[in-house]
Amino acid sequence: MKTLAVVLEKPEHLVLSPLDLTPPTATDVVVDIHYSGISTGTERLLWTGSMPAFPGMGYPLVPGYESVGRVIEAGRESGHQVGDWVFVPGARCYGEVRGLFGGAASKVVAPGARTINIDEHAGESAVLLALAATAYHAVACGGKRRDIVAPDLIVGHGVLGRLLARMTVAAGMPAPTVWELNPVRAQGAEGYAVLKPQDDPRRDYRAIYDVSGDSSIIDQLVMRLAPGGEIVLAGFYSQPLSFAFAPAFMREAQIRCAAEWQRPDLVAVKQLIEDGRLTLDGLITHREVPQHAVDAYRTAFHDAACLKMVLDWRACQ
Repeated sequence: MKTLAVVLEKPEHLVLSPLDLTPPTATDVVVDIHYSGISTGTERLLWTGSMPAFPGMGYPLVPGYESVGRVIEAGRESGHQVGDWVFVPGARCYGEVRGLFGGAASKVVAPGARTINIDEHAGESAVLLALAATAYHAVACGGKRRDIVAPDLIVGHGVLGRLLARMTVAAGMPAPTVWELNPVRAQGAEGYAVLKPQDDPRRDYRAIYDVSGDSSIIDQLVMRLAPGGEIVLAGFYSQPLSFAFAPAFMREAQIRCAAEWQRPDLVAVKQLIEDGRLTLDGLITHREVPQHAVDAYRTAFHDAACLKMVLDWRACQ
């Protein structure tokens, strides 16, 4: 069984290539992928070659962890049925070509336990489930903490920042402030304010959630904290982070890293979406066919107007 996949042969060198698929086991599903998203965080680091040491890292690789499609084969122990519409957070099914994260392909073999059934009416917007789960986990911390404070300042108005802001508003919490320097990205707020940092006079934020990926930002954020406030690092950072101790000491600042989302986070945001409490509208701005993948990746990484680029695989089945 073969698939057509996006393959990063080396940094900034991408091809669309036919690959052999690993035969499925009784616990696996085979999924015809209809849509896959391009991540402007981790996938950008894979593209540039600046990804820090990471399990399974190496080239060539198939990127992508935001895929949705239909189950065409279901192992007897997979927990799925043929015809299920599922979200696939990546796959490792390409033999010697690494799956990191392996979802950008026309067909994948994946463990049934890793996929989740979703409403087919969600269509292409379901590729955003991983980012929604990332936002949810940043706040809920997988249910491991009881003293979580929802964001009152979010740094960055990309898709992850917008989802964090939307979830905060949907939860009935006070609307957060969002910082964004790029005027193109500053548009599209729903129930909250988007400001440039220099236009924001506040110095008493209790919980600042940074999704910018800017490794040099901590000192700036510390100066905006209330005493005992928390900075949550919810982006992905390619460079070492550091901060001046004295200002953080005087504010007794807390700094927390938000880890990767877990399946309960995915289930939770799926329910929020199905209940109508969280909308994904307006977050997918660009679409392309896999044959134009090189242009699609460049647009996703370099065009500020591109919030989320989706590859449409339907013609490749």
